Amino acid sequence: MKEDIRELYFDELSERLVSMGEPKFRAAQIYDWLHKKKASDFSEMTNLSKGLREKLSESFYITGLRPVSVLCSKLDGTRKYLFSLGDGNVIEAVLMKYHFGNSVCISTQAGCRMGCRFCASTLDGLKRNLSAAEMLSEVYEIERDTGERVSHVVLMGSGEPLDNYDETVRFIRMISDGRGLGISQRNITLSTCGIVPKIYELAELRLQITLALSLHAATQEKRLATMPIAGAYELSSVLSACRYYTETTGRRLSLEYAMAKGVNDTDEDAELLSRIAGRLHAHVNLIPINPVKECGFSEPQKAGIEHFKKRLEGLGTNVTIRREMGRDIDSACGQLRRRYMIDAGLCTD
Repeated sequence: MKEDIRELYFDELSERLVSMGEPKFRAAQIYDWLHKKKASDFSEMTNLSKGLREKLSESFYITGLRPVSVLCSKLDGTRKYLFSLGDGNVIEAVLMKYHFGNSVCISTQAGCRMGCRFCASTLDGLKRNLSAAEMLSEVYEIERDTGERVSHVVLMGSGEPLDNYDETVRFIRMISDGRGLGISQRNITLSTCGIVPKIYELAELRLQITLALSLHAATQEKRLATMPIAGAYELSSVLSACRYYTETTGRRLSLEYAMAKGVNDTDEDAELLSRIAGRLHAHVNLIPINPVKECGFSEPQKAGIEHFKKRLEGLGTNVTIRREMGRDIDSACGQLRRRYMIDAGLCTD
């Protein structure tokens, strides 16, 4: 059975080539084609002999994604991609342009099984995990399409990264490898709803990525009402794991807080959130919820969001309101994918 060559670490690729009777230096050439030049076919590797290219094609394949749809926001230039995987599943990725560079938000799973009530990604459940090569290809295809370098990566698209732990870690190590794109780990953010054992496991790797906790409620009761994962992991244990992560890695934690009108936007919510942020020395990122018809939540008025922010600031909390990007192209996680699946008859409206 053929192996996905883009899935291999550099050392693994070297070992495979030596076992095939090839010199080790070939690994650097091939890795460069795969991860810098973003080759999609062995025939593109023109500094390799025809015989070696044929040998590679007999043992390996190169993961590729096919763009199904690309939407560009007229408001801010945000680009949303719908990619088709080799098995027909579809995933989303989003390119956002900031003053500090281009940031790509990628998916780690096709669908999601976490069941968060405000998220479109989870409405049709989990189809399957993505491989590290497929995650890399999301970034590579966007760079190929735009001709521009990606400097920041956010694992905050469809799926729960820590529910696909091994492939997510492989992706992080490969995307930050200087032999490839060499994106600094400090420019990588991983968002999790709070899978406690995996947070501890991730901390032990001492990667220099930013951990973003999808908190969304400051009490166990409210969190349980919107996030089924809270039934498996109490808020107190999630926060303890996050504290361990920051103490072990030295990296500051980010608390993601999606604001829903009448759900988690009171002064009491702000006070409780401020206490959590203070204990963890965390930054709070307020996210005006992007309305999803099937979920039934609506975002607070801008004045209400500003009031909540000022309340947090008055309590000494470092807080920002996430800049809304691509609102005119349904840039929230899962919206474009779900619309495609409905049109294709793959799910019901």
